[in-house]
Amino acid sequence: MHKILGLIPARYSSSRLPGKPLRFIGNKPMIQHTFESASKSYFIDKLVVLTDDIRIQNAVKSFHGEVELTPENIQSGTDRCAYYAEEYPEFDIIVNIQCDEPFIPREVIDDTIKPLLLLDDIEVATAGTFFKNLLDVNNPSFPKIVLDSQGFAIYFSRSPIPYYQNETIKPEYIKHIGLYVYNRDTLLKITKIPQSKLEKIENLEQLRMIENGIKIKVEIVDYEPLSVDTEEDLIAANNYWTKISSSKLDSK
Repeated sequence: MHKILGLIPARYSSSRLPGKPLRFIGNKPMIQHTFESASKSYFIDKLVVLTDDIRIQNAVKSFHGEVELTPENIQSGTDRCAYYAEEYPEFDIIVNIQCDEPFIPREVIDDTIKPLLLLDDIEVATAGTFFKNLLDVNNPSFPKIVLDSQGFAIYFSRSPIPYYQNETIKPEYIKHIGLYVYNRDTLLKITKIPQSKLEKIENLEQLRMIENGIKIKVEIVDYEPLSVDTEEDLIAANNYWTKISSSKLDSK
């Protein structure tokens, strides 16, 4: 029987949106939206916010979420998850949920967990969705994925991939969704591997896995991510929250 640990790494510092986890969407800080969305998962047995800042810790405690204060010198969200997971060997599957995905649906989380529940040889899974607006393909903030015939990632890139040399084929591009599900032992192994060349070039840490022979299963889902990384994203998130809140009131 698998035990599944859900972790939400949340740093206060952000170059483009300082204090990002505490910025409000509607009447709640973003970290609360993300926690509440992730807590709907059918599979996650324990959900914890991992932070390096007491302000975030206090905010999570205020809405009665579980939170752990971790060292400031931890380099990445993946490293923060490994730091915490190392102390909890009873959990064999670790889910890394990005704090800037406040509205991520339960179905996306659970569909990405399923490969590790169903197949023993899957070490890592993530999620992707087809770009609905092809103008977004050129945006380096949206990593693209190319898959093999079995649904494993061949490559992730900030550049538009693949390049459609054959004009008779309709272009389709897969957008990466920042959600990872790890076999615990694999997570601990990944964080002990030095940064790889391609990882440094693209600034995408998942390339470290591919360069070191760790296969990543990609679940294709029907979901348009609403990640919050800039002031413009925060405005869009607030507009979305207003819209869904109004529709809930209208349906009553």
